[in-house]
Amino acid sequence: MKVREAVLADAVEISGFLQELAALGKRSLPSDEEYVRSQYIAHADKIRCSVVEDKDGALLGLQILKRASEGNPYGVTPGWGIIGTHVRPSAARRGVGRALFASTLDAAQGAGLEKIDATIGASNPEGLGYYEAIGFRTYKSTENAVSKCLELRV
Repeated sequence: MKVREAVLADAVEISGFLQELAALGKRSLPSDEEYVRSQYIAHADKIRCSVVEDKDGALLGLQILKRASEGNPYGVTPGWGIIGTHVRPSAARRGVGRALFASTLDAAQGAGLEKIDATIGASNPEGLGYYEAIGFRTYKSTENAVSKCLELRV
């Protein structure tokens, strides 16, 4: 597996596996190419958007790290990081998320973030378990979502 920065041309393949996740009920946000480009790869608040590719160059996952701005849609404290992780269903449980997070953690520390928020659907046990396994802890929840936080030492 190789972790690298996402580029605009990756939007087509990322959109494809996001649509797979949506079809399985594991994603409710838009999955089209324009959404991928504007909200992940080229977002104004982006710190890093990484992908993992296999030995044949197929994308297995995506992780986005943004700096929370005033009025962000998640209600995250401005200045914190906001993280999102999406793994192709056929690549689940193969270490993709951990590989992505190593790159993201480096970027978060380099950007001087003190905390990172991960807001996960309450009905997504895989996502909740993933963030818990890498050190995030629940700090608020609603009927539909759980927000986890990782405090960084900077």
